[in-house]
Amino acid sequence: MRAVVVSQWGGPEVLTETEIDRPEPGLGEILVRVHAAGVNPVDWKTRATGALVSWDRIPVVGWDVSGTVEAVGPGVTLYRPGDEVYGMPRFPRQAGGYAEYVTAPARHFARKPASLDHVQAAALPLAALTAWQALVDTAGVTAGQRVLVHAAAGGVGHLAVQIAKARGAYVIGTASAAKHGVLHGLGADELVDYRTEDFAEAVSDVDVVLDALGGEVAERSLRVLKPGGHLVTLPGPDVPAGAGGVRASFVVVEPDLRGLEEITALVEQGLLKPLVDTVLPLEQAAKAHEIGEQGRTTGKIVLTVA
Repeated sequence: MRAVVVSQWGGPEVLTETEIDRPEPGLGEILVRVHAAGVNPVDWKTRATGALVSWDRIPVVGWDVSGTVEAVGPGVTLYRPGDEVYGMPRFPRQAGGYAEYVTAPARHFARKPASLDHVQAAALPLAALTAWQALVDTAGVTAGQRVLVHAAAGGVGHLAVQIAKARGAYVIGTASAAKHGVLHGLGADELVDYRTEDFAEAVSDVDVVLDALGGEVAERSLRVLKPGGHLVTLPGPDVPAGAGGVRASFVVVEPDLRGLEEITALVEQGLLKPLVDTVLPLEQAAKAHEIGEQGRTTGKIVLTVA
């Protein structure tokens, strides 16, 4: 099968298309023919150093996939060949999404939303599950709460805005002014241009902050939380210490059938839609990484495979 492999750790140029053996589904697994693969920051961070994943075979990055079940392994009853599925298989272990086929436990996938094509569906799993597990499972966002989403136009951010809004929250986002119109269209109630305003001065009395940036942004985010508020950070485990009843948590996304089904329900209700910034063929994975590392995309980058 075709796959984009990492020839050595380094820049985008180390991504090379080649032929490797097609995997076979094991006990409780399915084989999925990949139609599209989403591109995420963890992809290029892993490509650069190889440090984020336990590699057990030829290095192939990628975790967001949407495709068709090709075969099922022993014991699988959830899916049949021909079913359209999407998911974030095996994360944070190697999945190999930049390839024509992937295998993973059946429950690492869910049925693809019928209203989305494979490119749109491939833009969802990792980013949407990250937002869902941070806002819903960890912070328990409820109606009437004030939620601040940093990097609101990014892959996780633009989905977090919609998920928080669907929960009935008042949603505040940080983003450059050029992206405010798009974010208002997704449901953001209030936006702060991080280039000209200090969010820590512009925003207050927040119940939940979703931080995709870390560092001093995480530190200053504690200042905008009300007593009992919750900072959920994504970049790493070094979370700042809260005070006055303020909590801080670090979240690592994990495969989650129930979460994917909740996300699918939001999509089908018209409450959640992925924004796809750039679509490229699999063989241009290096270009996709170059674009992504510039940090200027609105939404997601997706590779077409099949």
